[in-house]
Amino acid sequence: MKNEDGMGFEDGDPLCRLIDVALDEASIVRWNADIDHERRVAIFDLLQQNYFDPVLPMPGGYEGPYRLLLRLEEGRLLFELSDQDDHFLEAFRLPLTPFRRVIKDYFAVCDSYFQAIKTASPGQIEAIDMGRRGLHNDGSALLAERLKDKVLVDQNTARRLFTLICVLHIRG
Repeated sequence: MKNEDGMGFEDGDPLCRLIDVALDEASIVRWNADIDHERRVAIFDLLQQNYFDPVLPMPGGYEGPYRLLLRLEEGRLLFELSDQDDHFLEAFRLPLTPFRRVIKDYFAVCDSYFQAIKTASPGQIEAIDMGRRGLHNDGSALLAERLKDKVLVDQNTARRLFTLICVLHIRG
């Protein structure tokens, strides 16, 4: 697998991967069974297969695999990275402003989808679902782009991480 710069992602590299992902529960504004299900599925899928390779200024860098804690702090997304023995390695922040529009649009389409499955035809539901997946892909691509100076991720990893960012943004 290759990223847009043609760099190869080593599929299955046991060191360039996440072995644990958690969300800071204090960062989650609304918690219910549906949100918990989305969180659990995204984390399960992420841990089954991912590519996560920190881009570091020093030669040799950190040795994975890694543990990741995601939290919202002062209007930014905070990534706290630890090694497999849970020793803190580093933290970095991403501004959330670039994600606000795609997250808002994604939530709007998700609401339409959940309403449609109650009364709409299968064709209408499929069309809305295609739009939902397209917005999810847009958010994932934006996330991978914003992360590229900090950590390299593949498309599936970016998709799952985007889902978790959305979980952190769900409002009551």
